Amino acid sequence: MPLESLNRIILDPAYADYLAILKGARNGLVYGAKVRFPHALVMAVLFGRGSWTNRIKNILRATKTHALNLAKFVTIYKTLLLVQRKASRGKTRKADTFIAGLIGGYIVFGERNAINEQIVLYIISRVVASFIPRDVPPSAHPYPERDAVKPLPPNARIFSFFAAVSWGAVMYLFKERGETIQPGLFNSMTYIYNDSNYWEDLRTLIWHNK
Repeated sequence: MPLESLNRIILDPAYADYLAILKGARNGLVYGAKVRFPHALVMAVLFGRGSWTNRIKNILRATKTHALNLAKFVTIYKTLLLVQRKASRGKTRKADTFIAGLIGGYIVFGERNAINEQIVLYIISRVVASFIPRDVPPSAHPYPERDAVKPLPPNARIFSFFAAVSWGAVMYLFKERGETIQPGLFNSMTYIYNDSNYWEDLRTLIWHNK
């Protein structure tokens, strides 16, 4: 198929909702790899154990998990938004983002592993921070010293629901109360979820965001 014909299809509004899901998955994959790879590399250099062969495998495994999970979540999230909108005859409801985020968070991030724990804790911290009043200087909260304790992983079943609620909440806040979200997270979510709704040709659909 000639490139010109392909670009006509890509720019056809009839396919926009479905191509937005494709580009969302692409942006989630790229962003996850960009964020996780340097982090995993630094952690392997500073704190890694074992041979460099094993360290490299761990870096690639962590990068793959993070990137694929974000791509899966975006795909599920955008698909569920589309399904809900079609079920409501083209109308969008405020609860749609929460429901889509809730289900996507449970399916993708509900499994307890090191990567998912980091992502969910990152998300929930931003959700909690969004309830802090804007433009008010934070008060100091000194933390008392504690004896060293051995950390225990969260209950797997409870973690699944924790992950679901966290993602449902952050997706709702991004859509309805974006001004309350931490700037770094807001920019990340804009790249993954909003920028994936726009493209001009095959290049900006697959190879480049803009």
